Amino acid sequence: MDRQRNRAAAAAMPGAALRNFAVRYGFLVLFAALVVYFAVAADGFVSPQSAVFIFQSVAITGVLALGVTATLVVGGFDLSIGSVATSAMMAAAYVMVVLDQNALVAVLACLAIGVAVGLINGFLIVYMRVPDLLATLGMMFLLVGLQRIPTEGRSIAAGMTMPDGSVAPGKFSDAFLALGRYRFDFFIPNLVPVSVVVLIVLAVLIWFFLEYTRFGRMMYAVGSNERAAELAGAPVRAYKIWAYVISGVFASIGGILLAARLGRGDIASGNNLLLDAVAAALIGFAVLGASKPNGFGTAVGALFVGVLLQGLTMMNAPYYTQDFVKGGVLVVALVFTFALSAKGRR
Repeated sequence: MDRQRNRAAAAAMPGAALRNFAVRYGFLVLFAALVVYFAVAADGFVSPQSAVFIFQSVAITGVLALGVTATLVVGGFDLSIGSVATSAMMAAAYVMVVLDQNALVAVLACLAIGVAVGLINGFLIVYMRVPDLLATLGMMFLLVGLQRIPTEGRSIAAGMTMPDGSVAPGKFSDAFLALGRYRFDFFIPNLVPVSVVVLIVLAVLIWFFLEYTRFGRMMYAVGSNERAAELAGAPVRAYKIWAYVISGVFASIGGILLAARLGRGDIASGNNLLLDAVAAALIGFAVLGASKPNGFGTAVGALFVGVLLQGLTMMNAPYYTQDFVKGGVLVVALVFTFALSAKGRR
């Protein structure tokens, strides 16, 4: 009997090894295949300018996705990140254009919005026992309406006419606009935008924070088994609230970068931020077989979304098919990875 079991185990080993390889590296293989396909099919895809454009296009989405990752770690979810980013963008524009304040005041106002929204979300979820999806969904609708009230639904730009008939006295400062438009020299002059540097720095920070600090490991413990973490003496409520504060701050940073890039407060510019950020954060589960939210996987997920959209655009794919293709590729990648992972645990 033991001999038969050993033979069966030996026969299963190649299949198990292949499955483990697919779980751990399958998504990265898919990513590499996607890059190779676009490199062959789309002229100009392989160039420094194209690479930088991809990074720039996903910088804001990636920053928001890193915030979502923090809430996923503690077993929560934040649907309000897109509206927080748009609210921060509108607040920055309002502070500088309407109130005629400087860039520092605008940035501080945006960060204050992120902290306040995070605290309110955390309070509703932790102390009021409102499910995270419902609490953050309600906050999303609240912010969508609130950001339109000061200007009666108008976008904010220098020289705009206010609802009372007066002309806005201020404008976007050059220092603020540099956050979205300045480019660093890197082998080629004016190559790397500030937003890309911000994304890389924040991705490294959140990865190190979650993986190598006691606070980050305790957040994972709360998300894995909240009851056990509470019995072990961990301040579970505090960790969960901090996760939503981190999400709110990251979303406000994304709004700052968006306002600096556009040079105006456009109420419609953040419509797709939520879906792309959530997609990037969920893809992070599949990177290197992590099966958990993580900063590195989220950054790779955001880059994957950017490569896919850039490749489709350069191949002149109709805009109305891009979301369909993106959703299909994401679903296939995630189902393939998680199905194999679940099969391997049986």
